[in-house]
Amino acid sequence: MSRQKMALERIPDDVARHAAFRNLLNILTEKAGELATLCNAKVCGLVYAEGEAQPVVWPSVAEAVPILQRFKATPEIKQYNKSVTQEDFLRQRMDKLKLQIQKSAPENNRRDTALLLHKAMRGQLQGGLEGLGIEKLTSVGWMVHMRLKGLRELIVKREEQAALQLQPLPAPASASISGLSSPNTSMQLDPLVPT
Repeated sequence: MSRQKMALERIPDDVARHAAFRNLLNILTEKAGELATLCNAKVCGLVYAEGEAQPVVWPSVAEAVPILQRFKATPEIKQYNKSVTQEDFLRQRMDKLKLQIQKSAPENNRRDTALLLHKAMRGQLQGGLEGLGIEKLTSVGWMVHMRLKGLRELIVKREEQAALQLQPLPAPASASISGLSSPNTSMQLDPLVPT
């Protein structure tokens, strides 16, 4: 069972925020311990809590210092290879959401037009089609045209199928072949062939 996605925003209530911090800190340290044990990796955690002077260090300060020194010794390009700031992260999320909106816009427009067409057919539009803008009228007209075209194609296809079913079957081919109309003919010998 998967958990619901958390909203990435600051928790306004101080007590709830502190409780969530402690809970997530425990989960983070558990996962770091699992990573260190299962993958034999050197892992440390350094978390600055809100309003506290000293950071929370996992597993201990003595074990974290060599890991951090090794990290600082690597070139800066490798250190910050995949790191993002909060602003970059939010910008990436906004770009993804904008892309989702752009991808779903044509389908939403098609559904809106279909709903508008159904309402017009039922007479549920106040003022009929006269109250619609040019874009909506064009969309409805296009949808009516496409549906009529589809119906015409379906009618032609059904008529062709019906015509094929009504055609009489061809008569079976006669058993006689030219030159071999009777059994006696097959017994005649060619005069040029010696017997």
